[in-house]
Amino acid sequence: MAAAEALPSSPSPRRLRLRRLAILAAVLVVLGAAASLFGWEIGVWLEHLWNTITSLSLATILGAVALVTLQTVATSYAWFTILRHGYPDAGIGFTQVLACYATAVGLNCVLPANLGTLVMLLMYTTIIEGATFAGVIAGYVVQKAFYTAIGVFTYLYLFLTVGGSFSLQFGFLSEHVGAAILLLAGLAVLLFLVYQVLRERIAKWWAQAKEGGQILTQPSAYLKGVLAPEIVSWFAMLGIIAVFLAAYDIPVSFHTLMRVVGGNSIANMTSVTPGGAGVQQAFNTISLRGITSASNATAYSVAQQLVTTAWSVLFAIVMVARAFGWSGGRMLVERSYSEAREKRSEQSAARKAKRQARKEERTARRRGDGDGDGDGDGDEPQ
Repeated sequence: MAAAEALPSSPSPRRLRLRRLAILAAVLVVLGAAASLFGWEIGVWLEHLWNTITSLSLATILGAVALVTLQTVATSYAWFTILRHGYPDAGIGFTQVLACYATAVGLNCVLPANLGTLVMLLMYTTIIEGATFAGVIAGYVVQKAFYTAIGVFTYLYLFLTVGGSFSLQFGFLSEHVGAAILLLAGLAVLLFLVYQVLRERIAKWWAQAKEGGQILTQPSAYLKGVLAPEIVSWFAMLGIIAVFLAAYDIPVSFHTLMRVVGGNSIANMTSVTPGGAGVQQAFNTISLRGITSASNATAYSVAQQLVTTAWSVLFAIVMVARAFGWSGGRMLVERSYSEAREKRSEQSAARKAKRQARKEERTARRRGDGDGDGDGDGDEPQ
């Protein structure tokens, strides 16, 4: 019975609920901080959103909302499949995975450099028992495989068919060849040095990463649970673009879609502005050159970004509330503060015990070395 009581017990439902509430609070704080930090004037933004919505037809709004939702849900299911196979005993629920991914989508609309993705990865390590950051990163690599492959195709199509698209984002390479070569060489040396220092840890991370990539050992499950929903998500994304292009009387064709997709992807990947604002409009203007006027291309781009951002943020809030709950703020603060004090005391006691154990071990070793009593413990050289 004593041994059984010493075993760690599974988290209580109350503690799990508090953890989920903490995630919700963090999401809301990040949204508010992002609005303040990056100069996102919500009042002005809402005014622009209202003007945009009133200028669009109801069919356009509903079609866009449905497709954005489908895109998010389909990609979330791919994530769910990856995490479920990586951590089969964690009891992962689809609603929780969807809430975390929807949070990433919403935050990426208002944070620069796709920081929402990092938030999502940390959320997964928090809500999934036994998950490690290395394992979740490996899952992210698996989840991105299809999008990377299709992205290469769209980038090539964009660079080969749209003049000036490469120089818009990567023109600095041709203007500073020497600096670019020096930068790449420096990065290679830095990565090598980091590997030498962290070689043992990298081996440990690799072992953890195998958990996140377990789905790759089951090709059938990958095709059905990851690749298929991601293809659905990608076509939903094409549908979103087509809906807004049609709303602004811009011809919808494979050529047009590929140009816009490639431009949006590179803008989101390379921009440091929230949601790629500004850069995305510039790229859409170039992508649609010769198809529509610059002013109409800009209007299309702004409308698509406003509507998709508004719905993505709203959907994220609803899903987080659905998955993790709203109430219990006061209990969360009090319980978290109490547990923090207890945790600090436990860590302090553990450090003291560890130091004492090391001290006693050194003392015993010195005594053993000085005895020379030949007691057959194997310490004497043979």
